[in-house]
Formats: sequence, structure tokens, C-alpha cells
Amino acid sequence: MKRRSLVGAAAGAGLLLSGCDFSLRDGVLNACLPDLPADLREHPLVQAAWRGVDAGKVWDSHCHAFGDGASGSGLWFNPRLDNIWKPVGYAQKAMYVNASCVDESAGRADTSFVERLLTQCRAMAPGFKVMLFGFDWARDATGTAMPERSTFHVPDNYAAGLASSHPAYIEWVASIHPYDPAALDRLDAAAARGARAIKWLPSAQNIDPGDARCDAYYAKLAALKIPLITHAGDERAVHGFGEHLGNPLRLRRPLDAGVRVVIAHCASLGDGEDIDRKGGALLPNFDLFARLMDEPKYRGLLAGDIAAVTQGNRMNVLGRLLARPDWHDRLVNGSDYPLPGIVPLIYLKAVVEQKMLDPAALEPLRRLRETNVLLFDFVLKRSLKLNGQGFAAATFETASFFRGPAA
Repeated sequence: MKRRSLVGAAAGAGLLLSGCDFSLRDGVLNACLPDLPADLREHPLVQAAWRGVDAGKVWDSHCHAFGDGASGSGLWFNPRLDNIWKPVGYAQKAMYVNASCVDESAGRADTSFVERLLTQCRAMAPGFKVMLFGFDWARDATGTAMPERSTFHVPDNYAAGLASSHPAYIEWVASIHPYDPAALDRLDAAAARGARAIKWLPSAQNIDPGDARCDAYYAKLAALKIPLITHAGDERAVHGFGEHLGNPLRLRRPLDAGVRVVIAHCASLGDGEDIDRKGGALLPNFDLFARLMDEPKYRGLLAGDIAAVTQGNRMNVLGRLLARPDWHDRLVNGSDYPLPGIVPLIYLKAVVEQKMLDPAALEPLRRLRETNVLLFDFVLKRSLKLNGQGFAAATFETASFFRGPAA
């Protein structure tokens, strides 16, 4: 069996076994076509997506790096994901490889990832950038790194280096575990190198955002005026230390310390305990996120990113987000790159069936996904409407949040 067929078969089987909400009706693998055709670049749907936004402020605020480290980059994936007899993990990595359109030949994964990312950025409107995440190790209570419990690792030096080498297209986001004894010094160093934010995934990295151990870290973040982008809600791609760590209400601690917090995915999966109340019930994490968003004291501090909210397993919140124009200047767009390139994750016809997308958009969007995942995600979200209400331009002009109000 050819490598591509093997990957497709294993990935499809793994997706089915994972228990997540995937659709195979648009296929399994991304075709990874090399260039954006002129007719798509000039397509009315694409042109309309850019109309009314300042492209120089459109920063895709949620992008992951991918590679095998063969170039000396320090990029790392847990070797267990290469075990075909563990199909869920194998499928996840196979789909990331395909969605990133990387060249898996010896020594090419890291560099081909960057080449493909830059090609996509150059096809966007001038001024567009991606915010590329570092990703720290899972760590124990002493701050010691635990590679055996980690799924992947992206060194801050790697993300910062790409931003330095390609400043027209890439900003960078540091990932610094608060239990690391060197965390405060690392925060100072990241700020000095121009990090636009800090990224956490608490359940995967073993971070309790509500723990007093983080207080000095929060004080430093507030002083440096660096926002924290942190996953909340259940995590289906990277597993680790318990979904309770993703409870949005645990983020009261950094908010009350004056930290600007971006709740990734608007906490759009799973249920969390209502820890605001003694013996609190389990409630949808999105409802807990909404409670925080509606508290006036967090108006200048709290935002939510809309990365991945068009995925099949998160679409239940999409209409509610569109119906809250009072939130739209506090929502920041991110693609969760390369995930929108995983074809089964976003079944476009389902968005049409929920009356949030014009059926005429299906064909150009499917073609965009095969060529430019960043543009696909942007155009899809700019095309969404519910009862005539789409996301505001401010949702996409994210540089204003990460550079400050004068951006």
C-alpha cells in the first residue's frame, strides 16, 4: 500500500475510534495543492471577506508549529504517536502531517512546514500575519519537564527565531509553564524578544490556573502587559492531566490579578463544575465562559478566541457567538492552524444546513481548503451569518488586542 493510502486508511480508522464528532463525507485527506489559482484569489467570496477589514491588523492569533526536529529546530512529537497499533494517536499525527502539507522525506518536515506556511501568508492580503505558538513541556509539581507525559514540544527559541527571520508574516507567542523555577526569568526574556502573548494548555501541561502557586507569575504578566492565551473546556487533541484544569472559572485568578486573558475556543467543549457555588452542578463550559464574559469587571481584561468553533464538535456554540454582537469586539479570530486543513473536522454542508452559510460558498471554500488553510478559515468565518448577523470586523483585527489600542 502506498504511504498516502496507508496514512489515509489509518487516519480514518483512528478518527472513527476516537469518539469525536468527525464527518468523512468530504473525504479524509487534504489534496495539498501547491498554488492559489487566480480565479480563487479573485473570487467574489474571497474579495468580500477582505472588504471592510484592515488587513494590516488581521493577525491569525492561534497557530501551531509542526515538525520532527530533524533540522535541529528542537520540535518534538512523542514517539508513541508513530505506533500504528495505537490508531487514535497515530491518526492524530497523520492528520497533522497532512493538514500541514509537510514533506515527510528525511530532514524535510521542519523546513517544508515553514515553506508552506509562508506561501499561504504571502497569498493573503498585505499586512496579514500569523501568531505562532511555542509549547512548553508538561511539568510536575516541582517544575521538572515530563517528556513521557507530553504530546509535543515547540521551543520558544524556535518560534521567536521564525518571527525574527520573517517579521512581515510571523509574530510569536511564548509558552512558559508557571511551575518552572525559571518561569519569571523566562517571562522577562520572552518580553524582551517581543513575544505577543503566553500560551497554555492546562490539561495537557499540568497547569492549574486557579492555584496560588501562579500568583507571582500573574503579577509578572500584568506588569509586562502580556496577555495569556489559555485553553479552556475539554481538550480532545492532546490529553494529559484532567479536564477539570480547563474549567473557565479557574481563570478568575489571573483576571482578578489584572492579567488580560484570552480563553481559547471560547471554552466550547465539555462540562465543568460550577465552582462559584458550593456543591455547584456541572454546566456546559461555554456557559461558564459566558458568565465571565458578562461580568462588567472583566470587560477590559477577558476575550475569547474563535479558533476551531466551526468544527463539527464545537458548532453548537457558533450561533450563540454570532448572536452576541456585544461580544464581537472581545472575540479574536484564530485558525488553530493546521487543524482547519483536516478535512473531516469541518463539514461545510452542516454549516449550510444550520443556515449560517450560503450554499454558493461551498465549492470555493472546498477548493480554498486544498490550497490555503489560512485563507479558508478566514473566508469561512467572514462569510458566516445568522439572521443577517456576522462577526464584526473587530473580531478579525486582532493586532489591536495584541499590540494595544493604538494598533
